[in-house]
Order: sequence, then C-alpha cells, then structure tokens
Amino acid sequence: MSRASTRNRLLDAAGPVFAEKGYQAATVREICDQAGMNVASVNYYFGDKENLYAEVIKRIRPPRIADLLEDSWSAETPPADKLRDFIRALVSELSGRRPFPWFHELVKREISDPTLIGGKLLQERFSANFTLLQGILDEIFPPETPMHQRHKVAFSVIGQCVHFHVSEKITARLIGEDEFKAHFGPEEIAEHVCRMCLASLGLAPPIVESRPGSAGQPNPADAQAASANTAGKEGT
Repeated sequence: MSRASTRNRLLDAAGPVFAEKGYQAATVREICDQAGMNVASVNYYFGDKENLYAEVIKRIRPPRIADLLEDSWSAETPPADKLRDFIRALVSELSGRRPFPWFHELVKREISDPTLIGGKLLQERFSANFTLLQGILDEIFPPETPMHQRHKVAFSVIGQCVHFHVSEKITARLIGEDEFKAHFGPEEIAEHVCRMCLASLGLAPPIVESRPGSAGQPNPADAQAASANTAGKEGT
C-alpha cells in the first residue's frame, strides 16, 4: 500500500469519528481501529491527532466564494449583479452534494464549539466570504450608514440562504412534499432571496405591490368619501 493511500485510509476513518464525537472525545486508537491500522500510524503519517484533524478539515473545505467570483467581475459590474452572484453562489454551495456524508455534522460542531485548528481554518473561509459581501453592500449603502447596520444586513442576506438549507425537512412537512419539490429547489430559492434582498435595498421593484389604503397609496373608499364631502359642500 502506497504512502498516499495509507494516509487517505486514515483520513477516511478519522472524518466520521471526529464528526460523531468531536475532536476532544475522538481517540487515535478508535480511528486506527476503524482504519484497520496500528496506533503508531497516526504519528508516522501525521505527527499527532491535531495534525490529523487539521488535514480532515482541509479535506472538506470547499473553495471560497470570494475566489470563485471576484475574478469574474469588472470595475463596471453593478453591485446588484454582484449581490445576485453572491447569493446564488452561497445557495449553490449550501445545497451542493458533499463527497463525505459526515461533512455537515463536523462543520456544525466547529460552528457551535470551534477547535483551535478547525476554527481557524473555517473562520478564514467564512471571513473571506463575509468580507466580500460587506464590500458589495458598501457599494450600495450611503457612506454615513453605521457599520452595525451594514453588518445586520449582511447577516440577513446570509441568514435567508442558510435558513432555507437547514430547515428543508421541516419546510417540506409544513407545506407538503409536492409544493416543496416543485418550488423550493436551489435555483428558485436563490432567485427568491435575490428578489427579497434587492427589493429591500431599493435595487428592484417591491415583491408585492402596495394594497390600496396602505402607506403612500390612496384608499378608494376614502377617495369616494372625500369626493362626496366636497360635492356636499359645493351644493350648500
């Protein structure tokens, strides 16, 4: 067995163990037992458990959205188009198939209880994506907009994308499988989030036209009453 295949065998065994038990609770012995190798293998190929865990995290880390998008934009690309691209890329990433079934469980562990190694690697990626989104919003907001307001909007954009992903099962139960399958695919969700965000930022028409009588719109009943009142005064 080659060195590369042996390392991969250990990584294949380590991923599910770390995802199930977390970094602290997982043991080198259990990982090696799963791989069918002796406990000295981890030290030989990785140095220690910490380095093994770092390699597992690197293995599952997808490309940064910033790296995928920035080269495709020119100086003339409107911020609305950039925001659309970002949302579509994020929804696509969240809904994409993963080569390892334990991927999401391990990422959730790192988000809720980050380790020094995993937290640093994932934070660097999350930070790059957040910085990219913040730069897009900076092109949209007036310069005097407070930073905390910009941050809230950025998290609102991300939150919508994440919500549709993490709530898929309960969403399907609430609305029914037929509607979920017909209208809640990644492309339609991305388009919906784009419309919501762009409309709220004044970069697209409102999602729903104002109802008569709402703010800024005349109520036909009020207009009729005003007309009758005017006519009455004219007749006196």
